[in-house]
Amino acid sequence: MRAVRFHEYGCPDVLTVDEVEIPEPQAGQVRIAVKAAGVNPIDWKLRAGYMREHMPLTLPAGTGLEAAGVVDAIGEGVTGVSVGDAVFGKGHDTMAEFAILHEWTHKPDDLSFDEAAGYPIAVETASRIIDEVGVKPGETLLVSGAAGGVGSAAIQLATSAGIRTIGTASEPKHAYLQSLGAVPTTYGPGLRERVAALAPDGVQGALDIAASGAIPDLVAITGDPSRVISIADFTAAEHGVRNSFDPRDAVPALERAVALFEAGHFRLPVERTFPLDQVGAAQELSAKGHVTGRLIITVA
Repeated sequence: MRAVRFHEYGCPDVLTVDEVEIPEPQAGQVRIAVKAAGVNPIDWKLRAGYMREHMPLTLPAGTGLEAAGVVDAIGEGVTGVSVGDAVFGKGHDTMAEFAILHEWTHKPDDLSFDEAAGYPIAVETASRIIDEVGVKPGETLLVSGAAGGVGSAAIQLATSAGIRTIGTASEPKHAYLQSLGAVPTTYGPGLRERVAALAPDGVQGALDIAASGAIPDLVAITGDPSRVISIADFTAAEHGVRNSFDPRDAVPALERAVALFEAGHFRLPVERTFPLDQVGAAQELSAKGHVTGRLIITVA
């Protein structure tokens, strides 16, 4: 099969499409014929070597952590799914014609493979950090860097739970944030004053998604570093803020997203798709940090 790999750390040019053996599912896993795979910041951070101390890789290494496709092989002990089922979920080396998933859920017929491929990482991450920041129904959550995949998911998951959301993004993306249910504002100087005007009763939690240097403002806005969670800024601890990098079981969050999708209350739009041999271009665009929704690799 064809699979995207890199034989050394470096820029997007190190990515190649190689011919490799089709993987076999182990106990508790399924193999899918990949239809689409999601592009995430962790993909290019791993490829560039930024994470080598935290997540060392054996090279050559594949890339991709989520996908949607059709089950074509099932590992020992797996129940509730059959060959031929359309599923989406988390796995490894998903930028390939076949991939192994270790967490998955069934794809609704009305949800496209392209959109479904962008759900797993964003939905699990958003669900986790909302839980960790501890915001309750009726309270207000500030999402810094709200227009990307995780931010888009966080706004919708929080709103569906009765949490008021304020999201930061550039002004051209404000209509998009409003469509998701958030009150939009711009990032940068004056954020504290703008948020105070939008939330006179205060903000009870904040999520740092974009690593834009906003953590001091988020701490000041919430009044407590324990009320801020970052998934992108490695200097967060210097401000007393927790990082959240350890994933949970994604299935409950994915099933909740499916239920919201079927009720008409959840979407993660696809900004752009790329073929398998253009993963490098997709990662390069992701690294620029201005994506609205998701970037997707289409495989079949």
